[in-house]
Amino acid sequence: MLYTESSVRDNIRNREGKRVFYLGKGDTLTAGARDWLRSERIEILSAEAARPDRFRLAGGGYMDEKPEHMTHLNGELLVPKTHPRIAFRGSLDTLEADLILAQIAAPQAAGKLEEILNLSRKIMRCDVLEEPLESLMLCGLTEGELRQRSHRPQEYYGIPHFMPSAADGEAIARLNRARCAAREAELRAAEAFSDREGNPTREDILKALNRISSMLYLLMLEEKSR
Repeated sequence: MLYTESSVRDNIRNREGKRVFYLGKGDTLTAGARDWLRSERIEILSAEAARPDRFRLAGGGYMDEKPEHMTHLNGELLVPKTHPRIAFRGSLDTLEADLILAQIAAPQAAGKLEEILNLSRKIMRCDVLEEPLESLMLCGLTEGELRQRSHRPQEYYGIPHFMPSAADGEAIARLNRARCAAREAELRAAEAFSDREGNPTREDILKALNRISSMLYLLMLEEKSR
């Protein structure tokens, strides 16, 4: 497989608190990908090194083999598959699948949906690598602009708030399904990223998911206004 800079970015992993990239036998890197890894000081390891000699457990201790009921939280750290962060990542998978289906049903919004899809994948990467998620505009709108438009649709789209129905067609139905998936992911994130007092520990991820659900509602309004 030939890895470009983009595909390398999507496959960065965390090992003992450091970002690494595993390169399989027969796989190659483009010059741009290799330069990016060098500039980011990310070590290139063989694919065989991806499997640790033993696995660390979140509650302390180690295991030589990974049991079926456990999975990787990051690097060599194992947690039960019922762990809140694993459930959160599952909800992100669902969101990504719904966004792709929405792109098929609403080709006129495919570009904006692709931007939302890229953000959802960035959220996943920042969770796995335990990196901060930078705050960016989404589909050309700031957080405040998203809030204004979603609160005052009559002013911006010429239609009031509405409840979707079958009569609205497949595009709006798919956009609404993706919006619901974003809301579910936000709830899962709230459960996964909170301290013992219930305070959020990853406000960046919670804000990003809230922006995604708001943007999807705006796309529904755009489609409805047509």
